[in-house]
Amino acid sequence: MKFATFKRTAAAFALIAAATGAQAQDWKPKGPVKMMIAFSAGGGADTLGRLLAEEINTRYGWEIIPENAPGKGGLTAGVALKDEPADGETIGVTVSEVLTYSIQTMRKPPYQLDDFTYISTLAGSQMGIIAKPARGWETLADVIAAAKGGEKITVGAMSQRLADATYVLGKNNGVEFTTVMTGGGKASLNAVVADDVDIGWSAGAQTAAVQAGEITNLASAEAEPLLMQPDAPLVQDFNLPYNFGIKFVVLAPAGIPQEAREAWEHHIAEILNDPESKLTQFTQRAFAGPNVVQGAALEAYLQDSYDAETALLDASAE
Repeated sequence: MKFATFKRTAAAFALIAAATGAQAQDWKPKGPVKMMIAFSAGGGADTLGRLLAEEINTRYGWEIIPENAPGKGGLTAGVALKDEPADGETIGVTVSEVLTYSIQTMRKPPYQLDDFTYISTLAGSQMGIIAKPARGWETLADVIAAAKGGEKITVGAMSQRLADATYVLGKNNGVEFTTVMTGGGKASLNAVVADDVDIGWSAGAQTAAVQAGEITNLASAEAEPLLMQPDAPLVQDFNLPYNFGIKFVVLAPAGIPQEAREAWEHHIAEILNDPESKLTQFTQRAFAGPNVVQGAALEAYLQDSYDAETALLDASAE
């Protein structure tokens, strides 16, 4: 089932969410809310989820109990969440890649896009392809030239999606890269710093190192320039016509009551629109600020991402 293709900008929708949420009924959970976080403690999704829970508990008197449900790259939490009661009292925190890419790699996907109600994004990534300035490469063009000159280039990738992207990047530019799987964005960054790989993918963990001059972004893997290094070219400039950014998403089982969805949307937008909230301040440090996309705009984003991942998988299989 395809979602509607209505779109809004994230900034505009943040304001709309705050306005319409004020008219939401006085819905609130009857008891403790279970928050299923799709990844292990200490990562971006975990920190975002726990800060959101803390803010809502403090501001609105709800009781949200976060619990980590890691496994299979986020799929385990999705499988469990899908079968929870659709009453608005169980939510999840995950990343868009789990919803749009991972399930397409499986012969029998454990869930589909329409198995969930999508409540809100919290933040987006700052995905780039990085290297140490000491290597002498200023952009991805220099790396491709080095590979064409016979140099063997190893690439750190923290997911199969980015491994596929590395393969397609090489194929589309007439070179071959050697992919090394890493454990996450920080692990990919650390591998580059330690010279375990030549270049790597990183989704924002590189920010402080870039600001310190220890790392450079050879290209932005987002649909737009990176805020930390806006002069870096886009991967689309190198025959890789996809957006590899991700968003952190709050979701619930499909079919929760509309008043519950509106209450969640309103509270999340209100918190992220408050520059003094701990959640907003964390997104500013780690993800270049909050990202609030809700309703039809969020559904359209996920459907568009799903379709783009289909194209990437097709290209990687050729």
